[in-house]
Amino acid sequence: MARGEWETVYRGRILTAREHRGKSSRSGILSGAAFLMAVSAIGPGFLTQTTHFTARLGASFAFAIVVSVIIDIGAQLNTWRVICISARRGHEVAAAIVPGLGWIVTGVIVFGSFVFNVGNVSGCALALESLFGLDQMLGASLSALVAMALFLRRRMLRRVDWFSQILGGTMIILMAYILLTTGPPIGDAARQAIWPETVDVFTIVTLVGGTIGGYIMFSGAHRLLDGGIRGTEHLAIITKGSIRGVIITGLMRVMLFLAVLGVVRGGVALGEATPVFDAFRAGAGQMGFIVSGLVFWSAAITSVVGCSYTSISFLSGRADERRQSRLIIGFIALTLAVTLLFRRAGWQPTQLLIIAGTANGALMPIILGVILVAAYRRSLMGGYRHPWWAGMLGLVAWLTTVVMAYSTLARLF
Repeated sequence: MARGEWETVYRGRILTAREHRGKSSRSGILSGAAFLMAVSAIGPGFLTQTTHFTARLGASFAFAIVVSVIIDIGAQLNTWRVICISARRGHEVAAAIVPGLGWIVTGVIVFGSFVFNVGNVSGCALALESLFGLDQMLGASLSALVAMALFLRRRMLRRVDWFSQILGGTMIILMAYILLTTGPPIGDAARQAIWPETVDVFTIVTLVGGTIGGYIMFSGAHRLLDGGIRGTEHLAIITKGSIRGVIITGLMRVMLFLAVLGVVRGGVALGEATPVFDAFRAGAGQMGFIVSGLVFWSAAITSVVGCSYTSISFLSGRADERRQSRLIIGFIALTLAVTLLFRRAGWQPTQLLIIAGTANGALMPIILGVILVAAYRRSLMGGYRHPWWAGMLGLVAWLTTVVMAYSTLARLF
């Protein structure tokens, strides 16, 4: 064996040190991409939405979660495969199918991401105010600085991977603690996950929109692309990453659902303003309130990071890391400035959130439809043959986005 080289056995064959490092690197990128997608979806809105639906539907909400996870897998599986095998970002795929559509996709997603990021930064401020009594303007500023610090030095994506995995894992552990404390009716929830007493289609559509809508659909796939994971030789990694990201998101939603279900089954009424904090305090006292603040801040700050990275990945193209880093920091700084302006003026970004949500909801069927068409376009995918079952899952997800778009627009007109 050459000097400085060692060998290890892996799956019945010998790997050199270089090959081993390559596998470790790809494994790290895979985990980072899966967690980035998951924590991008798990924001303040995710926590509040899940808590509200649990209080309203009770154990029947389990069925909506199961269906939404299956649909999410269909959407993410197709999206990750098309982006990573074609080596094109979301807007580049759209432009290749319909000339000019890439600019529209970029504009709507970046605008929506910016507005949602204002909500994420505000969520950070709310959590720090609840935990430490910090003024919300100071809490927003400190949180934004933490997010910007991740992108200051070289190899920023490795730090983003680390940050997403650590805080994502922390949220799961904290949620498990609350779940064990509240003692939910797991048997009833399991039964109604298959045979529910109430089926609410609008709830399912809303859940799907919250976990694949807008930038979330592209965050993990763009991370894999930036990590050099592209082409059919990485098909197993691409598939594993897309499913893992949805499962992490689903696991978090199931744990939150069960924790809140244990509380509401005990007859506790949750407030409209801060239902997550109310549920955790009712379930585990003061410790529960502290956990709710930690989970809320973790969800908000990781969403800021994921949202900012993915938005700039639409704008920076194949720019070098230094330029991409500066653009991301600028995006977060601008988000903070708008958040502080709204705070100081006493404005609420409600109308902007409605506009951004409507635009993203209306565009989702077009974006996912383009992805499904691209999956069978040889000029983009080369010799890759898209499996029929993936196409069918994608079609179910696409039909769900059509319902989502219709319901979104029907409320306006």
